[in-house]
Amino acid sequence: MSTPTSKPLSAMRDFLQSEAAGGVLLMIAAAVAMIIANSAWGDAYSALLHSKIGPEIMLGAQLKKFTIHLWINDGLMAIFFFLVGLEIKREFVDGRLSTWEKRRLPILAAIAGMAVPAIVFLSITAGNPTFVNGWAIPAATDIAFAIGVLALLGKRAPTSLKLFLVTVAIVDDMGAVAIIALVYTEGLQTVWLAASAGILALMYIIGKSGVKNIPIFLILSVILWYFVLRSGVHATVAGVLAAMMIPIIKTPGAPDAKNSPLHILEHAIHPWSAYLIIPIFGFANAGVNIGGLGMDEIFSPLPLGIAAGLFFGKQLGIFAAVYTAVKLGFATKLRGATWVQIYGVCMLCGIGFTMSLFIGELAFVGNSDYMMLLREEAKIGILMGSIASAIIGFCLLKFAPLHKDHDAIEAQGDSEVETDGHVSSMTESETVTK
Repeated sequence: MSTPTSKPLSAMRDFLQSEAAGGVLLMIAAAVAMIIANSAWGDAYSALLHSKIGPEIMLGAQLKKFTIHLWINDGLMAIFFFLVGLEIKREFVDGRLSTWEKRRLPILAAIAGMAVPAIVFLSITAGNPTFVNGWAIPAATDIAFAIGVLALLGKRAPTSLKLFLVTVAIVDDMGAVAIIALVYTEGLQTVWLAASAGILALMYIIGKSGVKNIPIFLILSVILWYFVLRSGVHATVAGVLAAMMIPIIKTPGAPDAKNSPLHILEHAIHPWSAYLIIPIFGFANAGVNIGGLGMDEIFSPLPLGIAAGLFFGKQLGIFAAVYTAVKLGFATKLRGATWVQIYGVCMLCGIGFTMSLFIGELAFVGNSDYMMLLREEAKIGILMGSIASAIIGFCLLKFAPLHKDHDAIEAQGDSEVETDGHVSSMTESETVTK
């Protein structure tokens, strides 16, 4: 774990390195889960995840058991979302989203990358009202998985593509959090909501008073998590809300401040999230017994709608937004990247693994055989769309011709990432016709 005196120069380089390695671990964890779920150990795998560890309490309007699966999805993933919140705040306060000029292209791309997959999904699943609740499943991008694929390309992947992918995925995460809070929330308990608001207000006041004591904020974050969990809003939302209250010391165009609570927490949590939390989540949620599903289930409208939304909707929506923005002069082309490479990274945005699996669990809630079948079908669709996006996107980037100034631009790009990769390394003007 990094310390304030030994940590890397920037959260961005730390992020790219840990997410890349974590993405590879996620792929391995998901593959192992699939193998176990389809082996003689499949029943033991399922029984372990749903074994009870803890009391039964009211979460919103529902009485739920604290199982290993619930602890992973509502507990460990709250830490992951806390990290997401830290990244969002850093980018908006002191990073590549700190001005509207810097925000407009990734926000436009992310909106299109969420809307088009949802439209594709709804058009394929039209006629079955039960499937409608899954419209947001193909709308998310998995940062770790996508960065992991880019890392396999080495120096062939321009720095501008990595920064663009990270920025779009962060905005995408904001949309996913909003969807979880607004769409997949039932039976709200106003008393617990009011208590959550009180904790948030207290954290805000403490931060504004100049206190930078990290343990105080962490203790209040845990309390906030419990209150939000009891309120009926999904507990992971508490992670993002708590992160917004963590103080940050701005260091524009320079290495991270060694006494900035936000930067310290980012560096400390990144390894745990990338190397432990996300692989555990993938292992607990990717296991689906394909042998228990026939061709009718595998190629039914639900998995096909999710797969098509991820594979076709993501790449077409994001690339169309970027291409249109550049041609209209709304934004500049990604520096050092050809249009083929840009299309390839748009295709990688169709890897929706972690967040899509997470939303899939929320979209089809219930213990009936039908709801359990829908969750399994959703996993099949997520796997098909994500794997297709990863393989074809990788091949496209692997064999695409490099920009004529690739080497010179990458030499400069590395130094810019070291100081948090401000927007000049991502969208500096160049001739659009290259």
